[in-house]
Amino acid sequence: MLAALVLSALLLQVPSEPTVYVFTTTDCPISNRYAPEIQRLAAKYHDKAKFVLVYPVPSDTPELIREHKKKFAYSIESIRDTDQKLVKMTRVTVTPEVAVMVGDDMVYRGRIDDRYVELGKERLQPTQRDLESTLDALIAGKRVAQRETRAVGCILSDLVK
Repeated sequence: MLAALVLSALLLQVPSEPTVYVFTTTDCPISNRYAPEIQRLAAKYHDKAKFVLVYPVPSDTPELIREHKKKFAYSIESIRDTDQKLVKMTRVTVTPEVAVMVGDDMVYRGRIDDRYVELGKERLQPTQRDLESTLDALIAGKRVAQRETRAVGCILSDLVK
């Protein structure tokens, strides 16, 4: 009887909203070019997903982060990951790169879109909007088509040991 009650309670629980961790730095030009797109997506999904800027570089001080957020008009939450726990957990390798979590499950990791083909090679407009497609699928209760893509940006390899 108790097991049936526990199972019923679990089935009635509403899944948690997706959390989008956007890894960035104050001085990565590619990350900074994505500021308008990140803000557009955060506004579009404001009531369906939570967006969090993650600053994993120890030299990005609270003061630099405040200035960065002001300069790019970010109003979304931000956290410092100076010990790179989130970097290690999500296995991100560059900025900007995103990790989308639903509860403890990482459902997507990779690029925001395919605007950057490689370092120094950029399209005028993206042809695939990976993060937006992921969020649309999650909100519609569908399977995420691609769980991982390769992001192009400023390398974080020196941080993760």
